[in-house]
Amino acid sequence: MHSIGYRANALVTFALTILAVMCVIVSVSDWFNHPSPTSQVEVVNINWFSKNPDGDDEVSLTMYITANLQSLFTWNTKQVFVFVAAEYGTRKNALNQVSLWDGIIPSKEKANFNIHVHNKYRFVDQGSNLRGKDFNLTLHWHVMPKVGKMFADKIVMPGYRLPEAYR
Repeated sequence: MHSIGYRANALVTFALTILAVMCVIVSVSDWFNHPSPTSQVEVVNINWFSKNPDGDDEVSLTMYITANLQSLFTWNTKQVFVFVAAEYGTRKNALNQVSLWDGIIPSKEKANFNIHVHNKYRFVDQGSNLRGKDFNLTLHWHVMPKVGKMFADKIVMPGYRLPEAYR
């Protein structure tokens, strides 16, 4: 006969093996989800556009963000981190990304939203590169699962332009 220690070890090992197999099955089940989120970000107003004393351009925007991210939620989704970034190119850098707003969506019920916001973070360019600059607004999201690999994607909305003059 085996001792209590051997029996406890066998039980714990079996339980952990079953738990690991269940975690793998949950993680693999997300591979079959093909989300189709939708979003639109509209620049309602450019509140101000100025040149700081150190020579950097800075912009303050008011945006209207509409998004339906409910398809990102599965039974394995813990939460979704979402942010809006302004993306533009300069002679020095092919891609500049400036985060303007972010949020955490904790549930599927809160994943369909319409909000009117000012940029939460400063839209600053190190230099005088923003006058008359074309830029894209991009909605990025990172899906944080309960088990498995985190994945990210984005929707790019092109066609925005900053003014030629400071105001």
